[in-house]
Amino acid sequence: MSLLDRVKDFFSRKSTVTEGGGQQAIQKQVAMGKLTARQRIETLLDSGTFHEYDLFVEHKAEDFGMDKKFLPGDGVITGTGNILGFPICIYAQDFTVAGGSLGLAHARKITKMMDHALQLGLPLIGINDSGGARIQEGVNSLAGYGEIFFRNTRASGVIPQISVILGPCAGGAVYSPALTDFVFVVDKISKMFITGPEVIKTVLGEEISMEDLGGAKVHAEVTGNAHFYAQSEQECFEQIKRLVSFIPWNNRKKADRFAPKQPNFAKSPAEILPKEPNQPYDIRNVIKSLVDDSDFFEVQEHWARNIVIGFARINGDTIGVVGNQPLVMAGVLDVDSSNKAARFIRFCDSFNIPLLTLVDLPGYLPGVDQEHAGVIRHGAKVLYAYSEATVLKMTVILRKAYGGGYIAMCSRHLGADFVFAWPTAEIAVMGPEGAANIIFKKEIDTASDPDAMRKIKVQEYTEKFANPYKAAAAGYIDAVISPEETRDYLIHAMHISQNKVDNPPTKKHGNPPF
Repeated sequence: MSLLDRVKDFFSRKSTVTEGGGQQAIQKQVAMGKLTARQRIETLLDSGTFHEYDLFVEHKAEDFGMDKKFLPGDGVITGTGNILGFPICIYAQDFTVAGGSLGLAHARKITKMMDHALQLGLPLIGINDSGGARIQEGVNSLAGYGEIFFRNTRASGVIPQISVILGPCAGGAVYSPALTDFVFVVDKISKMFITGPEVIKTVLGEEISMEDLGGAKVHAEVTGNAHFYAQSEQECFEQIKRLVSFIPWNNRKKADRFAPKQPNFAKSPAEILPKEPNQPYDIRNVIKSLVDDSDFFEVQEHWARNIVIGFARINGDTIGVVGNQPLVMAGVLDVDSSNKAARFIRFCDSFNIPLLTLVDLPGYLPGVDQEHAGVIRHGAKVLYAYSEATVLKMTVILRKAYGGGYIAMCSRHLGADFVFAWPTAEIAVMGPEGAANIIFKKEIDTASDPDAMRKIKVQEYTEKFANPYKAAAAGYIDAVISPEETRDYLIHAMHISQNKVDNPPTKKHGNPPF
């Protein structure tokens, strides 16, 4: 056979494999409102940058008629490419080929790409669209999942791992996304659950739809399993591109620096806080008033909304922002918000991203439900994450910082490098009203006018403790600053901390309160 003939044969073989499950299966995929696996890769990556590997891999299964089945690419596409010029490794399950089911060859294509990403120090993106384990391959399918989970864990904190759920992801398959750093879901397309509606109906007698059980909204708003929620696949891909622009390739690098920009938010920081200390406001407006171009990329926007987390830039450098949200439950810490904040803090610490913490909370949420839900254990995750972090930690106390909440929100006592406070800051064991009722109970109860006496004592406590100056006098606050000075102080702190060195005790690893 001549070289020309061999080249023709190659293109013929390539055409057969790249067609996936064939036109009928592709049309069915499109009818469900979904892009094909190849279209997803082409849409997400920079044009012309995708290089595919293991195109001609085939399964070796023989049982249940599998020896007679040809599964192009074994139902998964793997390769490398660029997003906004940043190199990445990627795989996309192809639902048009045997429902994207995972067999041993399918899994080995994925694990090979995972090993590749780890060795090259590149982010890994996995697009999940699969009916689950390939039953015909039995334990080999389970082995494949186990090898993926193992690599997810080994790569954790070394390279960023991103999961995109663009179809079903059920049973054991859901644990790979759960082990990754960020999970993206799309309304009416993404489905994630351990056991489906039919199993639940059989075992428990409960009827529920796939959407209500494990749809995109459920995981974005209720479970917190998803970090980003989109209305369409295209919007999802734009979110991924934006995320990639904020984070570094691996834990040996820092995120790329961009040209510094001034905030362009309509209000200055001083104009955002209400005059009354008990009035709510949106912490995101404070963030936008401080960061470059007022550009804040929020993570887990729809879950545990009493705390806000996300990425921004100050003077061109990426930072991770954690802020109490006074608009929701007065910004208290509870089980969910503690989990949300702690995992984000640990991601930023893993990938050399400085942390900015904006504090305004009355403490941890009291109540029987929270206690029984394990708020002690979950609340401790925030303490652990901040204490463990060795990146630059900057804290600005805006208003309330009471009790355990003051300590937990990256106080000096948890190793904050810089703690600043606005003149509106109130730092105390508890709020003035509660404290006055305890400290001055006898005087209030025996007064001829208890209400008037209570007001006097509340004011007395406020003047003495509910301000930043007692903490500043003790050295717990580095500087009391005006809101207008905040950005300048943060820029300076980041500039002088570029070579920060932190030498934690030598250990294999810690034992966080999971």
